[in-house]
Amino acid sequence: MLKVTSPFDLSLIKEIPIVGKKEVESALKKAHSLFLNQEKWLPPHERIAILHKTVAIMKTKVDELTKLAASEGGKPLIDSKVEVLRAINGVQLAAEHIGQLKGEQIPMGLTKASENRLGFTTREPIGVVASISAFNHPLNLIVHQVVTAVAAGCPVIVKPALTTPLSCLALVEILHEGGLPEGWCQAIICENDAAELLATDKRVNYLSFIGSAKVGWYLKSKLSPGTRCALEHGGVAPVIVEKDADFTELIPALAKGGFYHAGQVCVSVQRVFAHESIVDELARELSEVASKLVVGNQMDEKTEVGPLILPKEVDRVEQWVNEAIEEGAILLTGGKRISNTCFEPTVLLNSSEYSKVSTLEIFGPVVCVYAYSDRNKAIEIANSLDYHFQAAVFTKNIDIAFECVKKLNATAVMVNDHTAFRVDWMPFGGRDASGIGMGGIQYSMHEMTREKLMVFKSSVL
Repeated sequence: MLKVTSPFDLSLIKEIPIVGKKEVESALKKAHSLFLNQEKWLPPHERIAILHKTVAIMKTKVDELTKLAASEGGKPLIDSKVEVLRAINGVQLAAEHIGQLKGEQIPMGLTKASENRLGFTTREPIGVVASISAFNHPLNLIVHQVVTAVAAGCPVIVKPALTTPLSCLALVEILHEGGLPEGWCQAIICENDAAELLATDKRVNYLSFIGSAKVGWYLKSKLSPGTRCALEHGGVAPVIVEKDADFTELIPALAKGGFYHAGQVCVSVQRVFAHESIVDELARELSEVASKLVVGNQMDEKTEVGPLILPKEVDRVEQWVNEAIEEGAILLTGGKRISNTCFEPTVLLNSSEYSKVSTLEIFGPVVCVYAYSDRNKAIEIANSLDYHFQAAVFTKNIDIAFECVKKLNATAVMVNDHTAFRVDWMPFGGRDASGIGMGGIQYSMHEMTREKLMVFKSSVL
């Protein structure tokens, strides 16, 4: 049995069965059988109706889903409610975009050989989708990895993070309540060896993976020939702050982007490069805000920063911060564990560019501030790592903004906003070591379909 516990006090929430390779094989067999029998495919209008019903059911369960996601994931209640509302909107978006899964006419008659022909493409489901998810958004990530597959007409098998499986199970149950037939969405609660079997089986046509780069790239190397994938890993998000930045916008944005969900977000603000003329003021004001954040039980409505997902992550963050200080970083605020599950929001100034806090994803409530005199040098340092996801620049100069957008190696650059900004209909994903493929509701749906060309020959065309 798997014991699901609260990240804050490690109290037991629920025990659920954990399965193995035998159950994975059974799920694969069921999903593959559904896909092979086109008579059982769900037509678009049925998928739309199922997702609309799912939305309606979720709207009656907002408080229940919020408490469930917060209790298992550690995100404060206020932020968990935002996640639930986003998840509901994501299901609605998926329903709306089913009608956009379409092909196009292919011109014919452009050469003698192509005369008297009519060509066009359609899009059809890619096949069985395997989704392996992460803990940090226990409901909304599942929407992005599961509901998109349902919307695209694919049978999907989902393996949630073992720390946060309950929101996933709740959504799967709601989908079935909404009318999704048996077998079209199966949740598998299993260990890594069984999850690897799921991801790499030849019956899987598409792998959606959210998690560490080490695991993601390993699984990609083991995929069956022809299996497509989307891998979403982490980043070490950089922010460029010019001397003309508006501090009334800047400081709240950096605090939100850096300490939201205790920094356990793949695009959290981590490295802030500030012009030397403003770096001290920026670091001081950010530290003041960080020091006043309420840290504690995620189920308390006053909490702004909750626990880290596991005690070992607190140990790791504490070790990295201490190493950075030993290597020359100036500790401005925080830097200490509050308990075995919570860590103080921390601001470090001028950490060594070789410290772990400067080179690896912290995934904790730590923001590093660095001074620069040459913006191009700052951008060079920002780009020097292997991880490139989302970045940001704060300036009132439109030329500088465009220059930074062009030069920063990232899939998205936010101007006068933090790196963690996201809405669910925008393209979202990492490049280089940070991942491959593009998420976002309609983008994932498109990835989970494939084109088929039809060419008709007739003497009357």
